Amino acid sequence: ATVGHPVPEPHEVLTLLGLSLPVLMARLMPEADAATLARAVAVHKAGFVALRQERGAAAAPLFAGAKAEIERLAALPEVLIGAATGMARRGLDHVLEVHGFDRAFVTRQCADGHPSKPHPSMLEAALAETGVAPGRAVMIGDTTYDMEMAANAGLAGIGVSWGHHGPADLLAAGAEIVVDDFAGLARAIDSFREGRA
Repeated sequence: ATVGHPVPEPHEVLTLLGLSLPVLMARLMPEADAATLARAVAVHKAGFVALRQERGAAAAPLFAGAKAEIERLAALPEVLIGAATGMARRGLDHVLEVHGFDRAFVTRQCADGHPSKPHPSMLEAALAETGVAPGRAVMIGDTTYDMEMAANAGLAGIGVSWGHHGPADLLAAGAEIVVDDFAGLARAIDSFREGRA
C-alpha cells in the first residue's frame, strides 16, 4: 500500500518466500514499473530492519527442534553447514548471531550476491568455497525453489513439510524425501551421510 499497490493476501506472499526480494516483489506486482518495484523493495527492507531492531531474536524465531539439530550437525567434524537464502547477507548474519550460530555456518550465500533461486549460483558458490563435491552435499529446504536450485546444482534435496510449499510440490520439484519434523530430518541427513561415505 505504501507504494501505491494494494497489500497482497498473506498466502500470496508466503508461497513466494525463498525468492530474492526483487523477484518476489515483481511476482506480487507484475504490472509495476522498475521504480515502483525498487521502492517496494526499499520499503520492505526498512520495515524488516525496524522490526529486527525492535524485536531482536523474536523477529526471526526458529522452528522447534532447529537449534538442537544445527548444534548436533555443527559438532560433527566431517559436516560443514551452510546457508543459501533469499535473505540479504546483513539479515542472515543477524539471525545467525542472535541465535548463537555465527560460527556454525561456514558458508553463507545470500540473495544480495547471487541470482534468485532456483538459479544454482548460491549452491555452486557454497561448494566452491568449501571444496565439497555436489554428490557429497545436500540442500535442505521448505520451498520448491530450494529443491529446484538443488537439482540445478546437481545436489540431493531434502524437503521439510513445515514451510509454505506442500510435500507433493516439494517432491515434484526434485526433493528425494520430505520429512515432517526435526527427528525425521536428522534421520534423513544421517542416511544421506551414510550413503555418501
